[in-house]
Amino acid sequence: MSQLVDIFGIENPVAIVTGSGAKRVGQSVARHLADLGYRIAVHANRSMDQAEALAAELMDRGIEAAAFQADLSDEEAVQDMFDKIHWYFGRMDVLVNTAAIWKPKRLEDVTAADVREHFETNALGTFLCSQWAGKRMVEQKNGGAIINFGDWASCRPYLNFAAYFPSKGAVEAMTRDFAVELGRRNPKVRVNAVLPGPVLLPDENDATYRKQMLNATLTKRVGEPEYVAQAVAFLAVNPYITGVLLPVDGGRSIYSAGEQGASR
Repeated sequence: MSQLVDIFGIENPVAIVTGSGAKRVGQSVARHLADLGYRIAVHANRSMDQAEALAAELMDRGIEAAAFQADLSDEEAVQDMFDKIHWYFGRMDVLVNTAAIWKPKRLEDVTAADVREHFETNALGTFLCSQWAGKRMVEQKNGGAIINFGDWASCRPYLNFAAYFPSKGAVEAMTRDFAVELGRRNPKVRVNAVLPGPVLLPDENDATYRKQMLNATLTKRVGEPEYVAQAVAFLAVNPYITGVLLPVDGGRSIYSAGEQGASR
């Protein structure tokens, strides 16, 4: 019996990856899970053309996939999306909440609207998706797994992201809370989070900046989206881990190399 059958009860379980339309970490997670045998629900809000292209790419490879649109800060839109996903696939086994925004701004310039925008997308969006997917998973004999996305630097925040980091800190508390709430309803529902380090450096970064990022780690390597995807896949199938916040950051959260205000 394969590991996926052992955990989820079927050969090709369904994974929902929010924020996987745009060419960011979520898309790497979706592709990695597809390679492992998952059917994929691709989510996007404004990047539906890219989401549909990814779904078509996976279908061409013989992997069942479909794209779904929703503004994750809109409760009715989230509920409608998860109803459509359940109707399409008949179940939901893994939810990966990668959708997020991060907009740099000096503290002196941050407005209440900036804070609300980050909380609505990063915290409320994660909450609503976990809530609606969790309801379905609780009803399934084999439960399911939710993997949230925090940020390694929530414990060591850097400058000019004062609206962003509180929203990601909320995701960490939410992960523990949902692990308890859903686990008490069905012990086969597990909720964890990965805390990625910088894994998508902008193309315009020069060699000096990349070297700074490398030297800021204990592993002395620049992060790659695939490392995060591997951590997600591990948390999806390990039946004895729940309520855990897993840094995937090369040791940055425990190591200070003297960098000043290192940016994402």
